[in-house]
Amino acid sequence: MALPISKVDFLIFMCLIGLGSAQLSSNFYATKCPNALSTIKSAVNSAVAKEARMGASLLRLHFHDCFVQGCDASVLLDDTSNFTGEKTAGPNANSIRGFEVIDTIKSQVKSLCPGVVSCADILAIAARDSVVALGGASWNVLLGRRDSTTASLSSANSDLPAPFFNLSGLISAFSNKGFTTKELVTLSGAHTIGQAQCTAFRTRIYNESNIDPTYAKSLQANCPSVGGDTNLSPFDVTTPNKFDNAYYTNLRNKKGLLHSDQQLFNGVSTDSQVTAYSNNPATFNTDFGNAMIKMGNLSPLTGTSGQIRTNCRKTN
Repeated sequence: MALPISKVDFLIFMCLIGLGSAQLSSNFYATKCPNALSTIKSAVNSAVAKEARMGASLLRLHFHDCFVQGCDASVLLDDTSNFTGEKTAGPNANSIRGFEVIDTIKSQVKSLCPGVVSCADILAIAARDSVVALGGASWNVLLGRRDSTTASLSSANSDLPAPFFNLSGLISAFSNKGFTTKELVTLSGAHTIGQAQCTAFRTRIYNESNIDPTYAKSLQANCPSVGGDTNLSPFDVTTPNKFDNAYYTNLRNKKGLLHSDQQLFNGVSTDSQVTAYSNNPATFNTDFGNAMIKMGNLSPLTGTSGQIRTNCRKTN
């Protein structure tokens, strides 16, 4: 007769044989560092209160991290004389930001619980807290990632979608990471906050026809055909600092800032999804949270893989 086995014993057994060892969990720090999440939330709220754009910057850091060799904080590693990070890649150079906020958070959680909270988890939590700070809905962040000792400049250049991509290129870039076309449309809603540099949308506002003419003209005032490359414009002209569903309404009105934004509503298969989100903010919020959880699950380092960096900018 088989001996009864408790649920706890079963879970321990599963972990011992390696099944479930790569599982992230929402209560990973509950006993290891109980104040970690509240500390991160306070720091994010403070940074976003100081500069609303920082919320979008922190959300983007998590995205640019996860799309390149998984959610392992490789994006945070600085170049050194014998190490090449990802910060100089085309999609990142002079563009990704928020590193100082992550440094501040790291030093705060390190003083609470030295060697416990990973930089990769800080990025995942800060992304969620940024969305909430700007009025978006929350989601349950799964935790337990560890930090990489490597980075990939070439993957950062090849795997991150570009602002000039057509719909087929966007679908392919997201599909390569296991996302459906619906999830591509969902995650693109992150462009309800944040700003882009003139170089990212200049061609669109001077040469494309699927753009509201008044909107194009207003953008041209701050983005001349020559010069002003780093001048900024908001992705969402309606509510630039509020995480809502206005991005999708803007697309329906031909007010997508980037070429890649407007590709989602352009007489194509994704039009219906854009319309649905434009009409139903609650559905968008739910889907966005679920898609972020899925993105946070991209190839995390767990168990004894990787390390817990002492300084997020360099390996131990």
